[in-house]
Amino acid sequence: MCACFLQSRKNLLFPPREIPPPFVSCKHLHRRIRSRFRSVISVKHQTMTVVQGRERKSEFPISTSKFGVGEQARSFRTPLGTFRIEKKVGGNMPSGAVFKGLRFTGEVIAANAPGRDPIVTRVLCLGGGSAGSRGIYIHGTPEEKKIGRPASYGCIRMRSRDVIALFDEVEVGTRVVITDAPSSGLVASAGSGKSDE
Repeated sequence: MCACFLQSRKNLLFPPREIPPPFVSCKHLHRRIRSRFRSVISVKHQTMTVVQGRERKSEFPISTSKFGVGEQARSFRTPLGTFRIEKKVGGNMPSGAVFKGLRFTGEVIAANAPGRDPIVTRVLCLGGGSAGSRGIYIHGTPEEKKIGRPASYGCIRMRSRDVIALFDEVEVGTRVVITDAPSSGLVASAGSGKSDE
């Protein structure tokens, strides 16, 4: 289970005055979205590539788990497989906005703030396979100096400016492939327009 999810579970109750940020969720749709985007996360290269059709749209450095890959609950490892973005949280929040329980706390912190490692800026919740039950997110991190090498507790971490760009680019329903194999062939197949449905 991702430490981010454990943190969220401890913060489910909030004062009535605190209003959660806007989010979009697959659960609120009448039918499942067939997204025009695909995203391939390479554990080997610590990158995320976004594909539209046969075209590579963008690529970002990321950080997967420092404990390696795996499906086991409470392992703090990044799961491999095919998932989908089920929910997007934090639209229009400032860069560095801190989230607990997928809610904005009101705090904003700077990149690489000493001694701090909360979820910040934007959150994209993954569903499918073990990701949903384990609470695996794509999210911003203040520990930007660690991006490009494994450093998380299971989630996919990104720099704030990159997770904002990703949040604005992809849709709820976007397929996300996490692999520890070389990503080049998978990026090509992800861009072939074939669906896993």
